[in-house]
Amino acid sequence: MSTTLSPDIRPGRLSPQDYAHRFADATPRLTPAQAVLEAERCLYCFDAPCATACPTSIDVPSFIKRIADGNLRGSARAILESNPLGGMCARVCPTENLCEAVCVKNTQEGKPVAIGRLQRHAVDALMESAQPQIFSRAAPTGKKVAVVGAGPAGLACAHTLARLGHDVVIFDAQPKAGGLNEYGLASYKTPDNFAQREVQWLLDIGGIEVRTGWKLETTEQFQTLRNNYDALFLGMGLATTHQLGVAGAELDGVQDAVDFIAALRQTPDLATLPVGRRVIVIGGGMTAVDAAVQSKLLGASMVHMVYRRGPDTMSASKAEQEWAQTNGVVLHHWLAPLEVLGHNGHVSAVRFAEQALVDGKLQPTGRELSWEADVVLKAIGQSLGNPVLAQTGLALDGGRIATDAQGQTNLPGVWAGGDCRAGGLDLTVEAVEHGKQSARAMHAHLCQA
Repeated sequence: MSTTLSPDIRPGRLSPQDYAHRFADATPRLTPAQAVLEAERCLYCFDAPCATACPTSIDVPSFIKRIADGNLRGSARAILESNPLGGMCARVCPTENLCEAVCVKNTQEGKPVAIGRLQRHAVDALMESAQPQIFSRAAPTGKKVAVVGAGPAGLACAHTLARLGHDVVIFDAQPKAGGLNEYGLASYKTPDNFAQREVQWLLDIGGIEVRTGWKLETTEQFQTLRNNYDALFLGMGLATTHQLGVAGAELDGVQDAVDFIAALRQTPDLATLPVGRRVIVIGGGMTAVDAAVQSKLLGASMVHMVYRRGPDTMSASKAEQEWAQTNGVVLHHWLAPLEVLGHNGHVSAVRFAEQALVDGKLQPTGRELSWEADVVLKAIGQSLGNPVLAQTGLALDGGRIATDAQGQTNLPGVWAGGDCRAGGLDLTVEAVEHGKQSARAMHAHLCQA
């Protein structure tokens, strides 16, 4: 298939009112009355499966019981003791696959307690109160820790260390702290600048300095951190996106979905952000969903989201897939890109090959499909992609940093967590737990030094 249509990419497809409406909070907040009624549905199980399913081990029955009792401050404390980024996780955590999936009410009635929304209710109440800071620092230890990466893992590590009395310096390549919470999530999940408000709450405990615009590029930098600090935590996430590996992938109009989302998140006026009329998103994860849905919300007429396997193997949750379809995204499965077609140096269409599983392996069926496109967004995964790490002597596993259960690497005094750490689910809530676990292990190490 070939086409000579000119690319239709432009800003301002909607009215100001439409932008405000479409990018408003995707999940309306519970009213106080709704929160109490929902909290009273909880059975307050003794050996609660929801708490076991939470990667950060939040005592879910305890915080919900306090909501029912009207003690929102106590509820928030129960949450934040286990998860210092409990506000963001309440917004983006796939609760339908974790705590809510194993809720006894889900088993009995097919409708779990709305744990995520209740968690947000409590944490938001604290954040918006006159005295949002509920934690204080222990006596100074005189120890100083370097944290590379100001994403969920790095922030959780820094906050936990600061509470324990250590001084922390966070180094990050971006202009703002927050990592994927600031640059990688759909704006309708985190409206009203919540990511930065949460970062500020974390920093308000004291003892944490953030240095932005710093990137790990040499082994000398790495060694300087090890020499100048008592311990080092690596939480830089995954910076390199995978390539399509097909002809035409270098054409104008083909870009990484993470870059598209970051640009959207940092654009003060969405009416100035160009979007294609016809968009194809390649990938099956939550990044692909966020890019596809936001393209549609910006005014794209047709958005195809294409995945090479079936719906059951998509990393995007079922709820995310349904959300995409609810917002007009057309989902396609069992299709692999063959070629990106172009006209005058710009993408004009994508050709796909239908796939089928044969003896457990993907094989082309011989059928091909093509769709016209003004923009193609790649969301096919990311890798660590930093050659410096291997040069430092760090042990890697599958291209990520190998650690023990507490996040300690093979190098003395160096820990790692979040997406850059080998193994795991690549979830915000898991990154928080990595940071928290590593901080406690670092504290034990520093107290022995």
